[in-house]
Amino acid sequence: MQTTGIDASTFSPQALNYITHLENEIEILKEQINLLLMKRFGRSSEHYDPNQTLLFTAEEEGESAHTKAGHEKQVVKSYVRNGGRKAIDPKIERREKVIDIAEEEKQCACGHTMDRIGEETNEKLIYVPESVYVEKTIRPKYACRHCEGTEDEGKPAVRIAPVPPAIIPRSIASPSLLSHIMIQKYQDHLPFHRQEKQFERIGVEISRQDMSNWQHYLYQFLLPVFILLKGILKSGPVIRMDETTAQVMGEAGRADNTTSYIWLARGGPPDKTVVIYEYHPTREAKHIKAILEGYRGYLQTDGYEGYASALKTLPGIIHVGCFAHSRRKFFEAAKATKKPQSAEVGLSYIKKLYDIERELRKQNLEGNTFQEERIKLAVPVLSEFRVWLNKRANEVLPSGLLGKAVSYTLKEWEKLVRYVDHPYLTPDNNICENSVRPYVLGRKNYLFHQSPEGAESSCGMYTLIETAKQNGIEPLKYLDELFAKAPYATTTEDWEKLLPWNIFNS
Repeated sequence: MQTTGIDASTFSPQALNYITHLENEIEILKEQINLLLMKRFGRSSEHYDPNQTLLFTAEEEGESAHTKAGHEKQVVKSYVRNGGRKAIDPKIERREKVIDIAEEEKQCACGHTMDRIGEETNEKLIYVPESVYVEKTIRPKYACRHCEGTEDEGKPAVRIAPVPPAIIPRSIASPSLLSHIMIQKYQDHLPFHRQEKQFERIGVEISRQDMSNWQHYLYQFLLPVFILLKGILKSGPVIRMDETTAQVMGEAGRADNTTSYIWLARGGPPDKTVVIYEYHPTREAKHIKAILEGYRGYLQTDGYEGYASALKTLPGIIHVGCFAHSRRKFFEAAKATKKPQSAEVGLSYIKKLYDIERELRKQNLEGNTFQEERIKLAVPVLSEFRVWLNKRANEVLPSGLLGKAVSYTLKEWEKLVRYVDHPYLTPDNNICENSVRPYVLGRKNYLFHQSPEGAESSCGMYTLIETAKQNGIEPLKYLDELFAKAPYATTTEDWEKLLPWNIFNS
């Protein structure tokens, strides 16, 4: 009974239960208000300082759970700020400009010419605005004026070199222009209507509709590449998945303001990372099944129930959870409750697991050795964490923020601990969620897709760019090379040579 100054004997058991219920409701509402205020006005980073007082409560809670549990205090190392400006990259071309004094100034009063004894220099970056030029292709025609071709009937009377294959025939768009436009939109997040204005400034008329049509044509032409990438995605030991919302206009039977989804899958062999983006109108489990059909291995995701539902009919896939989502719930509980000590204990256990992972990764151990060391160090922490979770589950309000954090972690526990089973697995799915970020940033600029076809082709461009990035290849160079060589591909072997890790070796 939390009520003070009241004689509990004056109330009936039913009344006391009702008062306790109201007090619990008040605590839950306070937590929700603090959490909303934190999300609205607080830092978005999930870094938590246990010695920092709550942003929206003035109560002093004394010693934190970290100190009580005997955790070592963290010492922030000092650093010395380097003076001066960072030098300009020496790889950038230098063009010298000499500012000399007049010849008469070089004459000394003694009658001799002054000697050059040194110099002072400074460097400035010069920006040259973008420019375009027209490549005019000329194909001379040849004919015999004497026999007019009658003596060589096996060949045409007028001979001319064949038209070189182009990824978009009868178009003004070159591979370099197309790659520039796609990179501007899908890496630099510049929508087509803004690019249209940019081209106008340098005297070129390219409409946003032309750019959109080109994008769709590229996607259709490069379908063999996407089929190969999806196959390679499923050839690795681990696939990570996530999804985010999208607004797509013109979907059949759906209002334009209906929420659609972009699904992301990241996998493949360790040396051939593939990032696949796919558009689907809904968040139904059937789309997960379509992406994973035929795959055998580990699947790491967040706690969305659609994944577990889809895996019921997909044999050979082991589901792995994400500790980042568990950590986020403990973080919110620690920041929004007036007594954050228990949530801090939960955060401290998760921090130990991440510290172990980070230190082992630094050692660059072989797969089996890494696996053995991680099991030896992480499993005891996991066991201790599980005991603490079970204890707290019986002590906290299930509907409170801490109760929800404990409940979520226990519910996902079997999936959360599976990351120790394979060296390519990590405690969380953050590497996949980071691959979602480029789409989210682009969505803030272009807001919606004008058609389902536009959403599909956009996913194709994101797939090419992000896969190139994950393999250490500059996306602009890759797209330029891909768009130039793709028209010559006729067989599966030809298309395989155009994958990011092969294209510059062929």
